[in-house]
Amino acid sequence: QVQLVESGGGLVQAGGSLRLSCAASARTFSNYNMGWFRQAPGKERDFVAAAAWSGGTTYYADSVKGRFTISRDNAKNTVWLQMNSLKPEDTAVYYCAAQGRNSWTRISYLSEYAYWGQGTQVTVSS
Repeated sequence: QVQLVESGGGLVQAGGSLRLSCAASARTFSNYNMGWFRQAPGKERDFVAAAAWSGGTTYYADSVKGRFTISRDNAKNTVWLQMNSLKPEDTAVYYCAAQGRNSWTRISYLSEYAYWGQGTQVTVSS
């Protein structure tokens, strides 16, 4: 079992920045690729970004590419999502999720993630 706890959400003005954190309880954090997803009210949960188990490979949704950065520290069992140049359309609940390290080719598939955090709200005002 892996427990994931997100933090760092909040209210920010358009153009501002936030840094989300996700702390994992996994005994071997490096066994997992880590992803961030988001869900706006009335919409489906969408892929945002992912980092491979080693941290050496990352992948982003087109909508956040160049603005968001995912990083991880396996020694700290933590993954972060640095969000810059935020837009009102980035408003959503952001979820951290863990996927087995051998599933990178399906890294953006919500169904491939076995473990999820409870989410943290990000609100961007215009």
